[in-house]
Amino acid sequence: MFSNFIQNLLNSGGQTQAMQRYAQIANRVNNLNPEQQTALDAIYPNKVQKVNTPSFEKVLQASSKSNFGTLLLDPKLKQVNATIVQPKVSQTNAIQEAITAQVNVKPVTSSKSQIMNVVSHISKKHGVDEKLVQALIKQESGFNPKAKSKSGAIGLMQLMPQTAKNLGVKDPYNTVQNVDGGVRYLKTMLDKYNGNVILALAAYNAGPGAVDKYSGVPPYKETQNYVRSILANYL
Repeated sequence: MFSNFIQNLLNSGGQTQAMQRYAQIANRVNNLNPEQQTALDAIYPNKVQKVNTPSFEKVLQASSKSNFGTLLLDPKLKQVNATIVQPKVSQTNAIQEAITAQVNVKPVTSSKSQIMNVVSHISKKHGVDEKLVQALIKQESGFNPKAKSKSGAIGLMQLMPQTAKNLGVKDPYNTVQNVDGGVRYLKTMLDKYNGNVILALAAYNAGPGAVDKYSGVPPYKETQNYVRSILANYL
């Protein structure tokens, strides 16, 4: 860009200015009082002075917080103190109403084909074999959404009023709500008994307390016939 002559002038001029500036700074430093000198040395330490700065590895080793292995292996550090908040009944009802809106069927229907569509949709949603749900509904109500037993069980999956309330089922005669609540309850029993269909069905009929008491299907003729009949239709 520049001729060699001009470039040499620029280089020599720059060096001269730098040397002059260095002499001015050195003179200024020499005229500082001792306190100012100490402060300046703290900010700009002399190159000859050795600073004992620990390495990054030593800093990590000296810090207990840097022991990442402890964080992964110490079981106490994995514990989390938390409170599981159960949804309010109003929130649960809102969820059930949303499910009703998502399924393209009327809230109450007597069409078996529509009921089967609801069963298929909800069974897949909760990960339960729809054929098992169909067999259970056939045994419970014969696919009658308006069924009501002498003991007060209501709807397709014969939900007791208190059970329906606990499941957030606002209207047990509503096909979608009733099936969704019943399938969720059946799923809970299947999970409780590690997928054992026989025990889950026995608990659905007689209650998990009775199954736990007898460590198997309770010696109730009704429950035994109930389980046998559903398995015959399911298998």
